[in-house]
Parts: sequence; structure tokens; C-alpha cells
Amino acid sequence: MTSVEQCAASVGEWATGAEAYGLITVDVPAERWIEALTNARDVLGLAFFDWLSAVDELAEGFSVVAHLAAAEAPGVRHLALRTRVPRDGAALPSAVQVYAGAAWHERETHEMFGIDFPGHPYLATLLLPDGFEGHPLRKEFVLAARVAKAWPGAKEPGESDHGDGPARRKMQPAGVPDPNEWGPLKGTLPPVAERPARGARAAGAAGRTPRAAAGAAGAAGAAGAEGAPAVRADRPRRTRSVSEGSASQSGAEAPATAGTPAAPAEGAPPVRADRPRRTRSVSEGSVSQPTGEPAAEPAAPARPRSSDAPWHNPVPAHDEKPSDGKPGEPGEQKDETSAGAADQDGDGA
Repeated sequence: MTSVEQCAASVGEWATGAEAYGLITVDVPAERWIEALTNARDVLGLAFFDWLSAVDELAEGFSVVAHLAAAEAPGVRHLALRTRVPRDGAALPSAVQVYAGAAWHERETHEMFGIDFPGHPYLATLLLPDGFEGHPLRKEFVLAARVAKAWPGAKEPGESDHGDGPARRKMQPAGVPDPNEWGPLKGTLPPVAERPARGARAAGAAGRTPRAAAGAAGAAGAAGAEGAPAVRADRPRRTRSVSEGSASQSGAEAPATAGTPAAPAEGAPPVRADRPRRTRSVSEGSVSQPTGEPAAEPAAPARPRSSDAPWHNPVPAHDEKPSDGKPGEPGEQKDETSAGAADQDGDGA
């Protein structure tokens, strides 16, 4: 594995390197671009040209990056060679003499960013239609389609072409101008409403109703601060922890034990006598049950009875416990059944 310092030294003494995310990037001056590519191919053995493109750095110009590689066992070595060209009159010598595969990438970079590549054999338009003006991948390029017509896809309430609801002005992404300043709707849209300052919102709170003002005061907090509304006396602020109990318990007393209601604090509403505080656990039962008595089991629901549906009231086929208290024998059950059948025959006769 070649280190960052070795890669930079092999490219040239004027090169600097860095590694990020497992990829070594070597920065070189623009006037040393062809020399750096030649050293990367001949000295480092990076004979495979992968791609070339640019990045718009706004006031700092354009960063042109070429990704080179070498396919060798046991893996592939990668290197990104990068340089910087100014924004005005951006030009960089063509790399076609070193890597023939750079011709297609330089044509695309030329029409998308407007960077010239002197020495290119055929720097013609590759992707854009004839007569297209501008360079689409520059950050100052205006995305006219986002302003001239609605973007395809589902519309949410407040967006364009959604019923007759009120329109909503949204922040535009990079490259999309304000439709009130550029496009067919220029000067016809209302200005974007600015959010009022904090002082203006505080001044507007004076016209609220007493209940709304009290609710805002409770949410804002900061009791005692200069200019802040006072906390309502009938709703004292909770200043106790969980272990100290609630505000209805007196400050000097510990939380109430089982069966002993807590004394109400001064100024707090009293606890209702008909609804004492629950101080029992689940296993001890509810307050309505006396201490020491288990909770009553719920009564079984009544079974429906019907004369035309005998399965609502099933009867066992034989008695579980005979009259003598001993388990019945099969022969005895058969005799009882036979005797019952004889009685029915006699009654019928």
C-alpha cells in the first residue's frame, strides 16, 4: 500500500496529498496538470483513466478532479488528482495526450461548467441541444423549469395548482430564483411575510385575553423576571421532587402512609373526603375494600336457557358421583339406564 507522502512525491515535488474515506487525493497546480498526469501514469502505474469532472467552488473557482486507477493483484489502487482553475476564463490543458479516454469527460465538463480545454481535438457539444445558453452545473445557473411551470408530482395544500386554497410561499432551493423577481409571474405575487421579532411578539401579547395571557405566562416561565407576567396564585408552580410528594401535601410532612391522607398545603385545594388518595398496592386491593379482606371473585355470568336449544344447558351423560359415594361401574350404569327405559315404557303403556 502506497502512503500519501509517497504518492505526492511520485507525482511531483509541488504536489500535496491527503487521504479521506480510503481514497488518496493529490492536489497540484493548474500549470503542472499534464506533468502530474504523466507521472501518475508512468511512475505510479495508474494506467486506467476512470473519469474527470469539476466542482463549482463559487468565488474560489472550479476544482477539476480526475480519478485514476491501477488494476493489479490483490486489488485496485485508486488516486484522485485535483487542481483549481479561476472562475473568470476557466481553462485547463487537455489530458487527451496522456489519457485518450479523457476526451469524452472533457467535452461534458466543458458544456456543463464552461471550462475550456485547450488542445482537445474535438470540443463539441455532447449532451445539450443546439442553441442552449448557459452551463447547467454552475451554481448561478437559473433552473427556469422550476419557475416557468409547476414541478410534476403530487401537490400538497398550499402549493401551486392545488384547488382554490391559499398560496404558500416556500424557500427556494439553490439555483431557483424567486418567482416574484424572475419568470412569468414577476411582480404579481405578494411579498413573503416576515416573522415578527421577539419584542414585537411580546408587545402583541398585551392584547390577549386574561386566560390566554395566563397560559402564555405559565409556558414561558421565568417568574420574577423584569417585564414577565406574574404566575397565577391559584396554580402554584411545582417545586417538589417525586420523593417529597405533590403540592397538596404539606412541606414539613413526609408523603402519607397507607390509610392516612396527607394534609393539604396552605393555599392548595383540599382533598375530597369521599375520594381519598390511593395508598394501596395492587395486591392489597382498592380503597373501597377493608384492610385484610381479599378481593371478591367476580360472579360467573348466567348461562342462557332455551327449550329448543338443549346445548345451552348441557347435562352430563352419567353421574360423576353415585349415591353410595363410590365410583359407578359400567354394569350399574347400564342397569340404571335399562330401568329408566322400562319405566318410560310402562308409563307410555
